[in-house]
Formats: sequence, structure tokens, C-alpha cells
Amino acid sequence: MKNVYTSRKLSPHQLLVFGFIAMILLGTALLLLPYATTGGISLTDALFTATSAVCVTGLTVKDTLTDFTTFGKVVILLLIQIGGLGYMSMATLLALLIGRKIGLSERILIKESLNIATFEGIIRFMKGMLVFVFLAEGLGALILSLRFMRDTPLKDAVFKGIFHSVSAFNNAGFSLFQDSLIRFRGDVTVNVTVMSLIVLGGIGFLVVDDIYGRLRKKQKKLMLHTLIVLVSTGLLTAAGAFLFYFNERKYLFARSGPDSLETVLTSLFASVTARTAGFNTIDYSALQPATIFLTIILMLIGASPGSTGGGIKTTTFTVVIMNLWCTIKGRKDTVMFKRRVPEALISRSFVVLAIAVIFINIITLVIIDIEHTGFQKTMFEVVSAFGTVGLSTGDGGSRSFCATFSGPSKIIIIFTMLAGRLGPLTLFMALLGQREERIRYPEGRIMIG
Repeated sequence: MKNVYTSRKLSPHQLLVFGFIAMILLGTALLLLPYATTGGISLTDALFTATSAVCVTGLTVKDTLTDFTTFGKVVILLLIQIGGLGYMSMATLLALLIGRKIGLSERILIKESLNIATFEGIIRFMKGMLVFVFLAEGLGALILSLRFMRDTPLKDAVFKGIFHSVSAFNNAGFSLFQDSLIRFRGDVTVNVTVMSLIVLGGIGFLVVDDIYGRLRKKQKKLMLHTLIVLVSTGLLTAAGAFLFYFNERKYLFARSGPDSLETVLTSLFASVTARTAGFNTIDYSALQPATIFLTIILMLIGASPGSTGGGIKTTTFTVVIMNLWCTIKGRKDTVMFKRRVPEALISRSFVVLAIAVIFINIITLVIIDIEHTGFQKTMFEVVSAFGTVGLSTGDGGSRSFCATFSGPSKIIIIFTMLAGRLGPLTLFMALLGQREERIRYPEGRIMIG
């Protein structure tokens, strides 16, 4: 593997980072074109929008509907698709279409970008993944287009259907409605379709492939990874929806009542979208502090590995919680579904969590010092950027709260979105590099607890 990159002197992590940066810069250049916007755009705002799209975040400093032309919207749509799947996935698709063979270096980058454990069957996996993506997005686009046709002309309805389907599946959160999806708060078709796309895009392609293999009876049982993702996703969604309703039962839901369909849809949608999707059917600036804090926790956890979503990932969170539980119970091993979790994996999970918490707190502190904004609103925005979610307490209009930030703070949020999309561990490994450990020191005793 080392020889593959000798000429480039770049590690797979570094190539992955530079690839995303290249896509962001290309998107920025396209959005700066005169016919991409209706009234022009600054370099910082173009860079912010391109980063938000490539990192499938959804934070906006411009109104997507009114500030961008059809060309600009298409650029954003393409950036979302490429960013959600990963630029290596799209490059592989183009290579397969023209009949070019995929070399070892490309396979290494695919493995890193999709968080796959092995090279075995990687091209077959890629083909299946792309078919699944376009089928899911196509079906979602059809359903949403038919629903939007009730209110808008056919051409606009189809474009909005495609845009929102791609945005939902890739957990991007960009919307062509100025109130996101608030107008569809009680609409079963829109809510169920968008939530389904978010979940399908957020559980990870490896999980989808594993379930497909089980259904075709190619394997006897699901992988441990799949079981953890499915159970944790289900529990987090259910718990999030219940706590959201519990916190808002005397406030947001005071009039609608606990049994109304709108209350159920709103609570469930809020729980699902907080896990890196970014669409909203409510005004987050009107929520209670406890609900905001709950949403921050869900945004930090995020989606699952190898998906279109961000965050520390459901598996990382589950491993940390189970290790804490087993440690408290005095158990030597961390066991899930009758399988022992390797110590190296546990250590890596705690490292990811620690880096994320430290990173978020430092960024929040710096932005508060620059902008003199409130702590909770600022942390909400930072975690939303880091988790590539896109939810925001807003600026009083159709843009995100960070639209009111100065240039330096916007640049910090841009870096935060990139760190969240790539993963903090991947980004810092790429920036700092890795050296082979040649010296191992003797153990020392430290009292803790």
C-alpha cells in the first residue's frame, strides 16, 4: 500500500480530504458565476454554500429559493449528490460507465471514503450501492412530485420533488421552500416520504447490502454491525420522539393535543431529522431550552458509518454506552449480541467522542468570543455544522443563524462542516500524519476516578 502513494507522498486520508476540498472549490467557482445567483454573492457566502452542499449539511447564508437561479440550484443539487455519496463513488460510477478498470489506489480511496473493512467485492458493493441510491431517490422524487403537483405547476413540482428527494436521502436539508417543510407539518405523504429517505440514507450502505444479502438468503444472519445500527437507530428515534413530545407537551403541543396526528408526525420528524438531515417542520427558535439541548445530543450522535450522514455515528455512541455499562457492572469484556467488542475499537470510539466534544466546545467558545452571541444558540449552530445536520434557530428569516456571523466566524463554521463530514479522526490524521511507533515505554501507574 505504501508504494502506491510513494509518488504522491499522500496518505489515503489526505487524498480524501483534498478531494473534498477540490469539490468545494469547484462548487464555489460555479456559484460565483453571474448566472448562478439573482443578485450576486460574496466569495465567503459562495464558499459557505458550496461547503454546506458538499458536506451535506444544509446550513444556509442565502435563501436557496430566491437568491439562486435555476442554474445555481442545479449546482447545489449536484454538489449534494456528489458530497453525499462521496466524490470517489461518483468517479467510480463515471469510470464504470466508460468501461475503465478501477485500480488499487482507487479501491483504497473507495474503502476509506465508504468506511468499508475489506477490499473483497468492493466493486460489486459499489454497483449495488449506486443502484440502491438512484432507485430510492427516484421513488422519493416521484412521490414528492405527485404531492407537490397539488399546489404548484408540473415543471416546478417535478424539480422540487427531485431536489427534495436527493436532499433528503443525502441528509442535506436544503429546501426550495422558504419555511423548509413547516407548511407540510401535518402532511402524512411528505413526512413519511422524507423520513424514509433520511433513514435509508443514514443507516449506511453496508447495512443495506447486508440486509439485502440476508433477504436473498446468501447469508444465515446479519452482521453485528448491522444489528447495532438497526437497534440503535430504532431506539434513538423512538426515545428522541418521546422526549421531544414530553418537553413540548405544554408549549408547542398545548393546542393540538397528545393524540393528534400532527403531534405524532412532528415529534417523530424532529427526532429523525436531528440525526443529520436538517429539514424542519417547526420553528426551532420557538422551542424550549430542554428541547434544544435534546436536539444537540441527537445531532452529535448523528447517523451511521458509511452513510450520507455525519456526527460521531450511532455505533460509536453505542460502543461507548455499552462499555460504560459493562465497566460499571464489573465486567471485563464489552459484549453486544453475544459478541465481544475489541479493545482497539472501544479505544477508538472514546477518542472520536472526546475529539468531537473538545472540538465543539473550542469552536463554540471562539465564535461566542467573536460574535458575542448566546451560548445555547451558538452551540446549537456549531453542533449542527459538525454533525452535518443543518438545523438552526434561524436569523429571523429563511436563512440559518450563522448568516448573521461575520466573515471569520463563517470560515470557522466552514471548517467545522468539513471536519464533521470527513470525521474528526480522519481530518486530524490527514493534517497531522501518522508515524510508525518504534519505541514502546514501560507502563506507569496512575490513580483515576
